[in-house]
Amino acid sequence: MTVLAAFGLVAAVMVWRAVDLQFSDREFLQEHGDARYLRVVPTEAHRGMITDRNGEPLAISTPVASVWAKPAELLQQRERWPELARTLDLSVEHLDTMLTPRRKREFVYLRRQVSPDVAGDVAAADIPGVNLVDEYRRYYPAVEVTGNLLGFTNVDDRGQEGIELAFDSTLRGTPGLDRVIRDRLGRIVEFVGRERPVQPGRNLALSIDRRLQYVAYRELKKAVTERKAVAGHMVILDARTGEILALVNQPSFNPNNRGDYKGDHFRNRAVTDLFEPGSTLKPFTIAAGLESGLYTPSTIIETGPGRFRVGRHVVRDIHNYGTLDVTGVIEKSSNVGSTKIALSLEAEQFWGMLNGVGFGQITGVELPGEPQGRLAEPRNWRQVEQATLAFGYGLSVTAVQLARAYGALANGGMLPGVTILRQDKPVAGVRVMSETTALAVRDMLKRVVESGTGKAAAVKGYQVGGKTGTVHKNADGGYAKHDYLSLFAGFIPVSAPRLIGVVIVDGPQGNEYYGGLVAAPVFGAVMHEAVRILNIAPDAEIIDENPAVRLAGWTGSTPPAATERVQ
Repeated sequence: MTVLAAFGLVAAVMVWRAVDLQFSDREFLQEHGDARYLRVVPTEAHRGMITDRNGEPLAISTPVASVWAKPAELLQQRERWPELARTLDLSVEHLDTMLTPRRKREFVYLRRQVSPDVAGDVAAADIPGVNLVDEYRRYYPAVEVTGNLLGFTNVDDRGQEGIELAFDSTLRGTPGLDRVIRDRLGRIVEFVGRERPVQPGRNLALSIDRRLQYVAYRELKKAVTERKAVAGHMVILDARTGEILALVNQPSFNPNNRGDYKGDHFRNRAVTDLFEPGSTLKPFTIAAGLESGLYTPSTIIETGPGRFRVGRHVVRDIHNYGTLDVTGVIEKSSNVGSTKIALSLEAEQFWGMLNGVGFGQITGVELPGEPQGRLAEPRNWRQVEQATLAFGYGLSVTAVQLARAYGALANGGMLPGVTILRQDKPVAGVRVMSETTALAVRDMLKRVVESGTGKAAAVKGYQVGGKTGTVHKNADGGYAKHDYLSLFAGFIPVSAPRLIGVVIVDGPQGNEYYGGLVAAPVFGAVMHEAVRILNIAPDAEIIDENPAVRLAGWTGSTPPAATERVQ
């Protein structure tokens, strides 16, 4: 009876304790139980895709696995470390360096974003304290062709350069939060509920045409390699909308290979690098002269004997061109002629033209690192400074700014905006010169390519307008004697411009360093492919002269009976 009474008393105490735990201390115990096993874990948001204007993918995030460990548990499995080290391509010493100082932590990454094969091997090994977690990794199908433009993300899928940085908040999205129960090994054994849903990043459609981007990259790289140049960049704009259709740089880098990352290769030179535009600015000097009413395309300018004194300085031409009209000043690229026109204008009047086409101002393109450039206020100009501005020295611009300025000539005097995002309709520009002036300068630039310094930019079957430039680079407070920038800026077709292109080759080696020999051929080669890719019809004038071509709906590169004309 005593034994039975004892058992009965114990049973009663146990029942009382069970009731007490279930009702009296329930909230306290539940809270502590949840603290040990219930976790709120983030769910990564899928980063938005970047596409070109036609929907072709330029940047994609794909799910991958990362390997992490609980140091305290893994430190008790040292006999398994050699196996783990081989799988993760690490040394045992490196594992010890990562784990021992962090023994009190609950989470340590061993390898981020491993391949599916490695993830499978880790899962199969089933080493206590070692686990996998899903993440996303960014891939760039066009590799180095779009490297400088797109930039890259870090290991946490956050934008670090280029488009990835500029639109990081749009592309990144918002991670979700899930409440789960983990076992003692850290594995999720039950999904309890969702505290915050995942909001994936939004896709981004760029104005870039992947086909043009490739062609421009190929031709620029070829020129930089053959000329043993330091660098180069090219930008192509849609004349109607201001959209950037191609933007390429040399040197570039492969954003898929993090071991290939070099700081000087990241730079998007077409947006960030400033340079003096040299003779590519002369069309705007001529435009200012025409707008003043003092000049017409046929006004005579005396450039002989090929030099002109401005104070203590002398402006020189390569040759003595003698008597030229205004059109001839552009065609022959006469520094003397441009200087005389500029000095005949009021400083404010000349500055108004340069400022109006966007020099000394940011374009507002949606890319990081764009500088304002330099265009001094006219009240600070000395006579020699006004003279050197006439042929593109004493101010600084970027390739995108120069392309936009040529957009004013291509659009009949309307300065377009510039954007890297796809536009669904033409964007209204701002009038900066009369249509008469713009058309007159356009016709002069056509002569530059037909019979002047820009012959290498010609595209058979099309009329091309443009201007070459060869600029001495800055060096130690002055100008280097044998270090140049080779430039070409132009548009196609002249009768109704669709494409604007600017090419800069930095530091070509050898005796052929002139813009007409180095940069103009790049423009011609790229535009030859571009008119075919975009199915741009030849100039109306050429088609009208060839009725058979018009009736046949010809869209090739060399129409019958047109070769002699464009050559």
